Amino acid sequence: MKNQPDPVAVGTLLRHVLELLDQDVAKVYEEQGLAEYRPRFSPVVRALLAAGPLSVRDLASAVGVTHSAASQTAAQMARAGLVTHTPDPRDARRRLVELTPKARSLLPRIEAEWHATNSAMAELDAELSLPLGQLLTEVAEALRRRPFRDRIAAACQRQDRSSRTAG
Repeated sequence: MKNQPDPVAVGTLLRHVLELLDQDVAKVYEEQGLAEYRPRFSPVVRALLAAGPLSVRDLASAVGVTHSAASQTAAQMARAGLVTHTPDPRDARRRLVELTPKARSLLPRIEAEWHATNSAMAELDAELSLPLGQLLTEVAEALRRRPFRDRIAAACQRQDRSSRTAG
């Protein structure tokens, strides 16, 4: 098969699947005349619509990403004219991320894409043995319970014990 990562290389496979999904969503935005809009902007837009202006820290928490990832996404969105960064009236040390009128004017097209993407995801999930979102949620929960680093360390210890007893 063309352009298929090794199924044992799970990280590569996850990045490949994400790339396939994001590429096609980005193409849909481009076809709608939203070339500057990226799929990674949608969770930020949704969070800001639900909660209003947020600090980067609160935005990261609402979206479920690191502070650094939220900051980078907000900076990209600011360059595209979709958000502004304004001083927090309650704490001058913080800045709030807020949707611009330009972003709000794009909402009908963005929301239409959200609904179409959800429908397409339901169709894809119907082809899978387990819905992708459910599986990824289970993976994230398992890794919160026991980080992958701990699992690797335990496997190394088992291998080390095994090689000592074999030799």
